[in-house]
Amino acid sequence: MRKFNFKIKNVKLAFVILIILAVILLLIYYHFIFANAFAKNNFANQMTEIAEENESPIFSIQKITLYNNANAIDNSENQSLSNMAISQYSDISIFLDNSQTVSDLTDENTVKELYIDNINISTKSQNGTKILNYKNPLNFGKYQELSSPDNGRINFNIVNTNEENENNNYNEPTFYTDCSNPISLGYLNKDLLTNYSVSSDTSSVSFNGKVLKEANVDLSSINCTLNFTIHIVNNLNQKFAYNMKLDIDLDGIYDGYTYKGKNTAGTEYHFFKELS
Repeated sequence: MRKFNFKIKNVKLAFVILIILAVILLLIYYHFIFANAFAKNNFANQMTEIAEENESPIFSIQKITLYNNANAIDNSENQSLSNMAISQYSDISIFLDNSQTVSDLTDENTVKELYIDNINISTKSQNGTKILNYKNPLNFGKYQELSSPDNGRINFNIVNTNEENENNNYNEPTFYTDCSNPISLGYLNKDLLTNYSVSSDTSSVSFNGKVLKEANVDLSSINCTLNFTIHIVNNLNQKFAYNMKLDIDLDGIYDGYTYKGKNTAGTEYHFFKELS
């Protein structure tokens, strides 16, 4: 058997190559072992910090009320009820609680900024134009035309003093810094049925939820789910968010209108404090 003898002619070069290979191996090892372990550890620390920050909620949903109704607009000549546009609307009041953790009013539990975004409306029916926006609370329970919010975001004016309250225009989104008024919203499914004509054996039409029954509108097709995010910035510039999922159930509206309250007990109604 032949023996092979290897001689390294350039020891210095070989040493440099070995060092480079060792560094490469260390980098690979760090990338696949230490980096993953560090990332997992960092993620776990962040989750712990988030949990600790949200142990005592500053803001939460206290109560939600829903008023559901419908309306018919006669577009026919001489008001002959031969060309009706039917819309369904829901008025929403969302009451906030800022006293669970801090009983007095402080910079921590008062509102500096409030806005709503990530608005999504899902329903089985494609008929009508579906809109969610601020609604003047003085018009709660009344039909009101609404337009879609600019850039899909509802920005609220924050009222800080009694003087600002007296001079405020409630046609614009308004919220009190001390959370003493509800977030007032309106959902409108405009013109879900058009060119509706009353039957020949009747001379009247209902201008409330009964019109949906008269027009044979299937309630299951126009029940909807509203998804949106409520953002709060307090006077310490801390940020909070709540992802709302609200089902609009029109059961009972055939009798005219419905007024319902939603139970909001539980930690799932707490605002999430974001890490700064």
